[in-house]
Amino acid sequence: MTLIRSMEPWLAPLALAALSACATQPAHDLDFTAPALAQQMQRRPVVLLGEIHDNAAQHAVRAQALEQLLQAGLRPALAFEQFDRERQSDIDRVRKQPARSELESVDRLVALGGHGWDWTLYRPFLQLAVRYDLPIVAADLSRADAMRVSQDGFGAVFDASTQRQLGLDRLPESLLRAQQSAVEEGHCHQMPAQMVPRVARAQIARDATLARAIAPYLQAGVVLLTGNGHAHRDIGVPRFLDPPERERVISIGLLEADAPADEAPDGAFDAVFRTPVQPRADPCLSLRPKA
Repeated sequence: MTLIRSMEPWLAPLALAALSACATQPAHDLDFTAPALAQQMQRRPVVLLGEIHDNAAQHAVRAQALEQLLQAGLRPALAFEQFDRERQSDIDRVRKQPARSELESVDRLVALGGHGWDWTLYRPFLQLAVRYDLPIVAADLSRADAMRVSQDGFGAVFDASTQRQLGLDRLPESLLRAQQSAVEEGHCHQMPAQMVPRVARAQIARDATLARAIAPYLQAGVVLLTGNGHAHRDIGVPRFLDPPERERVISIGLLEADAPADEAPDGAFDAVFRTPVQPRADPCLSLRPKA
């Protein structure tokens, strides 16, 4: 077991509990409670904390688990898929501005957030970041840049040196095929065939961008709030970290109770929680051709 060898001082307050959890709990179908999730989050300093974006129960338990770690003395950076990387300077500016209350600071940060996100679900994480003075990391590739990658390739956003550093200039066919399969599945097999490779390329670019965003915090500790797909060890963010860096990562998948088993294939996650199902309309209905 490598946990003891890689243990950092910042983990000391919770080390024994983490070791116990690692030894006694299975990796799959863990009890979805804040203490159980917090135990898994202790196992490594870099936490890829998956989510289904609209699942309110998942967000509530994740925030409770994070608060438990903070109350125990841990101080990881908090990285958000929900903030485009261009927002980092704005976030830093807001953090330096005087505010009359925690609420006012959080309101200012929410105003910087990406469109299309339900920020009522992410406010608790911002509140914790402000209260405990955690670094807030704007982690994602913007929609505009993702579109450029899908149309013109990785060179539209990443220079040649960055492409070499991230391995974007030599992606294995297996990764491309896996991402294309995930795109097709995620779009209910209704996406035009010629679009699938383009969207998969944009998804890969987002994974690489998320990896670059958390890289400065790999030693001190970071929690990345992100969709389950980005948290995949086999095709997601960890693919763009060096092998020693990947050893510092725990990838946690939060899957709804009715999700098929193939949503968490072997090697995708280090820990999987089955969570309540968020009521929603069938997302595939809007993608199917009208009769």
